[in-house]
Amino acid sequence: MEQWRQCGRWLIDCKVLPPNHRVVWPSAVVFDLAQALRDGVLLCQLLHNLSPGSIDLKDINFRPQMSQFLCLKNIRTFLKVCHDKFGLRNSELFDPFDLFDVRDFGKVISAVSRLSLHSIAQNKGIRPFPSEETAENDDDVYRSLEELADEHDLGEDIYDCVPCEDEGDDIYEDIIKVEVQQPMKMGMTEDDKRNCCLLEIQETEAKYYRTLEDIEKNYMSPLRLVLSPGDMAAIFTNLEELIKVHHSFLRAIDLSMMAGGSTLAKVFLDFKERLLIYGEYCSHMEHAQNTLNQLLAGREDFRQKVEECTLKVQDGKFKLQDLLVVPMQRVLKYHLLLKELLSHSTDRPERQQLKEALEAMQDLAMYINEVKRDKETLKKISEFQSSIENLQVKLEEFGRPKIDGELKVRSIVNHTKQDRYLFLFDKVVIVCKRKGYSYELKEIIELLFHKMTDDPMNNKDIKKWSYGFYLIHLQGKQGFQFFCKTEDMKRKWMEQFEMAMSNIKPDKANANHHSFQMYTFDKTTNCKACKMFLRGTFYQGYLCTKCGVGAHKECLEVMPPCKITFPADPDASGAGPGPKMVAVQNYHGNPAPPGKPVLTFQTGDVMELLRGDPESQWWEGRLVQTRKSGYFPSSSVKPCPVDGRPPISRPLSREIDYTAYPWFAGNMERQQTDNLLKAHASGTYLVRERPAEAERFAISIKFNDEVKHIKVVEKDSWIHITEAKKFESLLELVEYYQCHSLKESFKQLDTTLKYPYKSRERVACRASSRSPVFTPRVIGTAVARYNFAARDMRELSLREGDVVKIYSRIGGDQGWWKGEANGRIGWFPSTYVEEEGVQ
Repeated sequence: MEQWRQCGRWLIDCKVLPPNHRVVWPSAVVFDLAQALRDGVLLCQLLHNLSPGSIDLKDINFRPQMSQFLCLKNIRTFLKVCHDKFGLRNSELFDPFDLFDVRDFGKVISAVSRLSLHSIAQNKGIRPFPSEETAENDDDVYRSLEELADEHDLGEDIYDCVPCEDEGDDIYEDIIKVEVQQPMKMGMTEDDKRNCCLLEIQETEAKYYRTLEDIEKNYMSPLRLVLSPGDMAAIFTNLEELIKVHHSFLRAIDLSMMAGGSTLAKVFLDFKERLLIYGEYCSHMEHAQNTLNQLLAGREDFRQKVEECTLKVQDGKFKLQDLLVVPMQRVLKYHLLLKELLSHSTDRPERQQLKEALEAMQDLAMYINEVKRDKETLKKISEFQSSIENLQVKLEEFGRPKIDGELKVRSIVNHTKQDRYLFLFDKVVIVCKRKGYSYELKEIIELLFHKMTDDPMNNKDIKKWSYGFYLIHLQGKQGFQFFCKTEDMKRKWMEQFEMAMSNIKPDKANANHHSFQMYTFDKTTNCKACKMFLRGTFYQGYLCTKCGVGAHKECLEVMPPCKITFPADPDASGAGPGPKMVAVQNYHGNPAPPGKPVLTFQTGDVMELLRGDPESQWWEGRLVQTRKSGYFPSSSVKPCPVDGRPPISRPLSREIDYTAYPWFAGNMERQQTDNLLKAHASGTYLVRERPAEAERFAISIKFNDEVKHIKVVEKDSWIHITEAKKFESLLELVEYYQCHSLKESFKQLDTTLKYPYKSRERVACRASSRSPVFTPRVIGTAVARYNFAARDMRELSLREGDVVKIYSRIGGDQGWWKGEANGRIGWFPSTYVEEEGVQ
């Protein structure tokens, strides 16, 4: 058996990988194991399993996902502990990039093998590897791994292979189980089943409250004698507040039950706000467990005291670590209990209120899970902050991190291509120079004032680091060109840039006269449209700078009209028309002038300048044709010729050579196009020539399971697919619909131009010839109950009514499932969908 297979089995024996992990499947390839280890999380977990306390769990980033910085930090932590605590020599270990880039996976296997032979591992009774029957030379199987690493994301499927916390659920069920609960039997009436649900809610709540009292009486009180106030707060967080809330909550449930339980839904609705304190408790859970474990390992007096306390609670059956997890599991069970009750309350008069209570508890669960996620995010940002020299601003002001890694950067001004390390956030991209394990700040680029464009010309060169795209300033100032190692890496970076820009400049930010900006709310706030919480504690949603209301990203388009309009400018009445200007580019209101009305126009439109400071980014003008007035970017216009007619010097679209672009197919018939695109994912598109037709070009796109064809009209030197939006070239039209949904013109076509067919073809070709293909298994289907707007590329946007294929419920305790809708795969909130076939 090959060494890598033996390594995989040894990691299973060490309880680092689950027994059914894909490395033991007959179809497994070595990259399956490499992909599982690349972020360093499982290797750090391995050291903890072999020798608890040997590695500080606070130093591990358990969800590094798209961050090269955090993955390498995990790997370096593993290597340091191997050297310092396990005594392995540097020559017996490997360079962090040998694993992250999979440059020398043989060295990684060799280092893990040495760990398996270490006395600490031997004392666990686990058979080391390699065994005597190992194949002589494994070098050949490792040769193509670096190329595979370039083509595969970290963070897509990797967390599916981490063992589930089923044991925690078992402990919860054991602690909170109700002895008198009657099973649902055949022949029971709906009222009987409803009464069983009501009893389960009441009796499990009573058992849970007694568990909280046990923790307070038998752990908190005695441990105050041996712990500092700081350690007590770190371990037990706000447990005393939880106990007070649940004393009142249980009493309200008991009173409702005495009256028949018909008002139970109102109890949950009344306590929704008070249960928000679980956000703090759950977000500190990891820190509480780490503090407890470190104190147990480092202080004998504390360990003995805890053992004494444990014997007083249910005869010592559960450890303190187990009991501390119970509150988090309990609060995330309420919506499941209410869902079951609702299913047996079909004809009850309180059914509508039960629905509202169910939604309230689902909303609460999402809020708590987002508080936990936000705490993890802020921890990541803090680590970035401490590693960048000369940084005078707080990174948390720039939103969530999207992706980081090494690119080559060329300034449009000095034309020098340089190695740089980029940290992309929602609002900015931080450009640094790497200096060992730290970074020197070189540039902060604000995305609000830039647009991204593709550079397909360089894609002809198949050399590494030749795949480029541009970031251009909206006023034509400094611009940058970025070069990626592979075409797939370029796609990932461009997608993350697009997502960041859509977060700070959402399409509907100015809908119904609002002026929404991404915002961190200090207090818990409800969305004005859907009334649900703006979830979490960090950039939870959008604030209207005019009327002060909050909204989810997905709710911007359905917000009620803004109640505040700006008063007329006192200077406007005296301002006569200034010089005439002509638009040199389309402006559709994105980016929007802060707090001012927008003036939109097409290239070639003429306007009178009403106000325009040469140093200002925003000017005010009035269109000559329509007499509409408003604000627009000063970079989008230039002085009009004396006769008032805009110059016409644009080449017609048919005079431009588009063959270098990955979306251009040349002359292609409709049937040929259908056959080609049917094999691709939803959102894949091409532009083809139709030389025999009046409209020379057509856009063909696969949407869901159909191929749609859209005629491109050229008229009066303009090009468009709808009269409402005109462009000066085919390239400009394609770039616009790469960022804006086609539903603006065709209501049933809610998709952007996502994947140029040539790019998808090349990636698919490489993947099929060299890559292991991970085909997810559908474990269920669901229908979206609400809209959901993704905030990063790992998430899956949903529209109400979308059918979702469910691929994984691992992470359900975090409120997220993984699935596919509209040709995209990603994570989505489990409470936003209704699973089909589940009552």
